Amino acid sequence: MILGKKVRLKPTEEQEHQLWKSSGTARWAYNWALDQQEKNYAKGGKFRSDNELRKELTQLKQTEEFSWLYDVSNNITKQAIKDACDAYKKFFKKLADKPNFKSRKKSKPSFYNDVVKLKVKSGIVLIEKVGWIKSSEQLPIGVNYTNPRVSFDGKYWYLSLGIEQEQSTEPLTREVIGIDVGVKELAVCSNGMIVKNINKSRVVKKLEKRLRRLQRKVSRKYELNKEGSRFVKTCNIIKVEKQIRILHRRLNGIRTNHIHQATKAIVKTKPCKVVMETLNIKGMMKNRHLSKAIAQQKLYDFKSKLQYKCEIQGIELVETDKWFPSSKLCSGCGAIKQDLKLSDRVYKCKCGLAIDRDFNASINLSRYQLVV
Repeated sequence: MILGKKVRLKPTEEQEHQLWKSSGTARWAYNWALDQQEKNYAKGGKFRSDNELRKELTQLKQTEEFSWLYDVSNNITKQAIKDACDAYKKFFKKLADKPNFKSRKKSKPSFYNDVVKLKVKSGIVLIEKVGWIKSSEQLPIGVNYTNPRVSFDGKYWYLSLGIEQEQSTEPLTREVIGIDVGVKELAVCSNGMIVKNINKSRVVKKLEKRLRRLQRKVSRKYELNKEGSRFVKTCNIIKVEKQIRILHRRLNGIRTNHIHQATKAIVKTKPCKVVMETLNIKGMMKNRHLSKAIAQQKLYDFKSKLQYKCEIQGIELVETDKWFPSSKLCSGCGAIKQDLKLSDRVYKCKCGLAIDRDFNASINLSRYQLVV
């Protein structure tokens, strides 16, 4: 199987300038391809292939107006066009939402680097038309790389790529673990393991409080520097926005690290099977009272990380039926409590069982295939 690897790059000032130029060109090529597809579709034309758009861009490059495209690798624009066409195909197949144009302010700066041109030596990496860049971590040498991408996360530049990984052959136990995820706790397992909600921790609350203050501060600065209907961005506004961006980056890092630790702890118990409920994240996000808490829990990220870690260890991951009543079902007698409310945190059954609601659900999930 292929596992992702992400290492930090340490470019010089000149190299960083070239990285920004490459990411900007990739964004422009993506938007250009998307614009061509939409114009063609509005006229009643058929879908234009990425090969056709690439040939058209090659002709544009030969004109004086677009000669600046030669400053970066041609593989960057080729892949950006392919990404835009693939996004458009997924939209028509109803596999994804309609692709949007990438904004200079909001989109993540990133670009593709050709696999053949990517070279790795001790502590350095070769990026096409940028040169040899120092890396904070040594990448494995002599292995096959897939889909290398260079991106900027608001503070540092990173190189992400896929590396082939062999599946583990360690023996597993006969235990089946049911996992109930939620907002109160990130995950409650049938074996008694509880993964706490990191957003309730003192560190995260302190950072979120500081974030709110900075957001109010930058909002006041925009109002003070307003000229008619136009907002003027001053040097002080740019400084505060950079602080906000770094705070968002840190919060995201804390949450992602917590999910990595939680999924690793579950997989370390070596169960033969892990059972999770099917999550309708899009539907859950429609609840305006819980949408922020659900987004901060990163439930889909938890599921995807657990999925690939189970695959490495050879553990079977099962998702239950969407309508399986894991919370309403009594783990003692098997009766279904139809009048169970979201506010009822303790499950009380007529058979005399009184148990934590989430723990009851996790036990039912571990018995899913027996119940069904």
